[in-house]
Amino acid sequence: MKYFKKLIGERVYLSPINTDDLETYTKWLNDYDVSRNLTLYPQLISLTNEKKALEQMTSEGQNFAIVLAENDTLLGNISLMEISSINRTATLGLFIGEADCRGKGYGAEAIQLIINYGFKTLNLHNIMLNVNADNAQGIACYKKVGFREFGRRREAVFMDGKYFDNIYMEILSGDV
Repeated sequence: MKYFKKLIGERVYLSPINTDDLETYTKWLNDYDVSRNLTLYPQLISLTNEKKALEQMTSEGQNFAIVLAENDTLLGNISLMEISSINRTATLGLFIGEADCRGKGYGAEAIQLIINYGFKTLNLHNIMLNVNADNAQGIACYKKVGFREFGRRREAVFMDGKYFDNIYMEILSGDV
């Protein structure tokens, strides 16, 4: 078995990351449409570097593969990072790597699974994220599951010869 159903939704489940997916992750992270929203666009992601990153992700933190339940297809990943058990805070990060799976609600479902896990299992109170202002699809997804903008760093991201604002969004345990 390649994936393990840790957090189960209607159409997707979250599984521990599998390092056997090294080539898939490397392909996605070198894809312009994926990397530009992760601020990885100027970086070259090699198999060697991605292997190190995946090994680190599998050994620490709350990092999950997003898997389509109907056929166990890897769609992307989602993580809770920078977890503070004292402050009960964390930062969310995710991406859907498969282009034909974007805009279908899989990301929103994965976010709902991980924020419920964060609030009900990890006893978090505040989960935040940041998103480029030109990522309308991502912003709409985050708002759909209850995130609200709480700040903005103006012209903080330089990409393709232009500056974009970086938007900070959050959700509290009482919001869900």
